[in-house]
Amino acid sequence: MADIKAFIFDLDGVITDTAELHYRAWQQLADEEGLTFSREINERLRGVSRRASLQIMLDESRRTIGEDLAEAWMTRKNDYYRAMLADLKPDDALPGVPDFLRQARRMGIKIGLGSASKNAREVLAALQLADTFDAIGDGYSVVNGKPAPDLFVWVAGALGVSPANALVFEDAEAGVEAALAGGFRVVGLGKATGDKAAFILDGLQGVTVPDLLRRL
Repeated sequence: MADIKAFIFDLDGVITDTAELHYRAWQQLADEEGLTFSREINERLRGVSRRASLQIMLDESRRTIGEDLAEAWMTRKNDYYRAMLADLKPDDALPGVPDFLRQARRMGIKIGLGSASKNAREVLAALQLADTFDAIGDGYSVVNGKPAPDLFVWVAGALGVSPANALVFEDAEAGVEAALAGGFRVVGLGKATGDKAAFILDGLQGVTVPDLLRRL
């Protein structure tokens, strides 16, 4: 069994699927400001920061705006998203996630979150999972977001483990690249993670911690 002392999870698409809420919030902003946006473009926003997401949309739209206006637009998008979060509840955790987290904790594995979201703590609170995490890294924790490894390295440090002894769970290729760059092993969740993860799972439902560790 691999010498894994900590699990580090992305949030959107791994713990809960708020990706649809992000899409709807960005689409509302795009409609209001005449930006080019689609579900295909939205796939490129997975795992990257809010500012980087807006830049992708601006590039697609061949638009240039000042930083003050960019901040105003990002604030509006976040307001739309936070309004949608009001309906989030514990049942919105992805299937198998709460059981998997509890099993890991019973086995003495530390649990961390490494998410680009600046609403991560609010989301975990709504899911009633905040107390499950020993360290939470979010969009406020580091300067350089994914695919830079900084966020996962920061979370590992907060957990007191080395990257070699931590396993990252990611649903986005940018997140997989970030984890690998930081010296972590990675489990990909879903088909959007590329082919660089140690292995890929459809989700965590029915997955046990011992079985997963034996696969490493």
